[in-house]
Amino acid sequence: MPKKDYRSILDNMEIVERVDLELRNLYTKYGYSRFKMGKFEEYDLYSGTRDFIPTEDIITVTGQKGKLLALRPDLTLSIVKYFRPEEKSREKLFYSENIYRAKKDGTYSELRQTGLELLGDLNEEEVSRVVLLAALSLKTICNDFVLDISHMGLLQEIVSSVPQEGKEDVLLAISQKNTSAIEKLGQEYSISLEEINTIKAIATLYGNYKDALPRLKKMPLTTKGKEYLLEIEKVCKFLAANKVGSKVNIDFSIVNNMNYYSGILFKGYIPGIFSGILSGGRYDGVMNHMGKKGGAIGFALYLDELRNLEMESPAAENQNNELDQYINIALPKGRLGSKIYDLFDKCGYSCKEIKEDNRKLVFENKRKKVRFFWVKPADVTVYVERGTADIGACGSDIIGEYTPDVYEVLDLKKGRCTMAVAGKKDFKDDTSKTLRVATKFPNIARGYFERESRNIDIIELHGSIELAPVLNMSDVIVDIVETGKTLRENNLEVIKEILPITTGLIVNKSSFRFKNQRIMELLKKLELEV
Repeated sequence: MPKKDYRSILDNMEIVERVDLELRNLYTKYGYSRFKMGKFEEYDLYSGTRDFIPTEDIITVTGQKGKLLALRPDLTLSIVKYFRPEEKSREKLFYSENIYRAKKDGTYSELRQTGLELLGDLNEEEVSRVVLLAALSLKTICNDFVLDISHMGLLQEIVSSVPQEGKEDVLLAISQKNTSAIEKLGQEYSISLEEINTIKAIATLYGNYKDALPRLKKMPLTTKGKEYLLEIEKVCKFLAANKVGSKVNIDFSIVNNMNYYSGILFKGYIPGIFSGILSGGRYDGVMNHMGKKGGAIGFALYLDELRNLEMESPAAENQNNELDQYINIALPKGRLGSKIYDLFDKCGYSCKEIKEDNRKLVFENKRKKVRFFWVKPADVTVYVERGTADIGACGSDIIGEYTPDVYEVLDLKKGRCTMAVAGKKDFKDDTSKTLRVATKFPNIARGYFERESRNIDIIELHGSIELAPVLNMSDVIVDIVETGKTLRENNLEVIKEILPITTGLIVNKSSFRFKNQRIMELLKKLELEV
């Protein structure tokens, strides 16, 4: 087909189909063969890999002979299962398939993925070429992309001295860029100040590899850590030699399960998509778990996200480009939100109208290119996670309850209080019965009592939680306690403090990349005020 006719066909296709076709051509050009899969796999394939594919995500059906089957929730495990190292030393496969997963609300999702896997005997150049293909895949969608690189092996070395029971908590804090949490965990697990400072430096490190690598080399790394750093450097130089180095950043907030991943990790972002659109890494642990010899590396693109990138009219596109220059900040309504706004005001990011008696919800400072808007406190995480707000101020109770996929970058040290279990002053827990728990925070309550191995019945309420034990509807409550006055006046008391609550600043992960300079400038000014 003449090139002109081919381009005309592509231009008339829906964006998902167009990108999918171009990716297939790209992978074929690099020697990958398409792997076609069925919709079902035996459930046993996933039951032993809970940390890789959570079993609660799996949709199961019973086959004709009573065999438990799963609608395929993942593609990687099917490809690893297919690989025969005794027949072929290396396998290069790509796919374009749907996966099926259960949601927390009881509904189901069908997601389109296109990606590739390289399995078997791997060398440095082949690993680097897979990462290059990830970058070229992003470039197929948009020239203005970012590819962030991490390394699970180096992260494991960084946390090697952390007690085993604290490793996951520390890695979670790194993934959130949450330095306050890292400091608290350092105290909890008696980690040395030098090690905590190194962990904080790793968590906050972000930038183009040319700037980030020299900073990494100055850190007190183990011998093994230095070997992993050299591996990162070789991958970055390979990408630079192939003219995509300017798009490559180092970011250790990309964290995966330690049991399955031990090498290079990477994640891709494009403007207009509020979360990463590409995710990949080296997963030798999966191969070992499934009894296969050799290594494995691959990535997947979540093509359904592209439907949000349909082209608009030129006028609308120009208007959106102008709006994208703003830093959008979600503030919680109420007294606490006003106190947080005052911090921005002191830093020079003010909007006079916000203090006036009006019913406006959105306020702009056109000179500083910032926009504030008031939202319900529980909604701040939603606005930030979905990218409508770049930054938001939010209580750690809300973050703990909804676990949004955001960065928790700064403790604003406002609204300090405690999440606690409370009940009547004469309350004694009868462990032979299910404990009735009234709360506005079912996920926090459930998590706490699961750690205590206590069977509970959650009663979800939205106001006057203290009334539940008073009227014998519940045995205890899980709620925020400030002064404790309401508890005392209703003959209740704190039984157990669960966690301290404070207000922090959260940042959308895509905004952190595409508006990084302005966001970091704002954060540095705020740090001086808190």
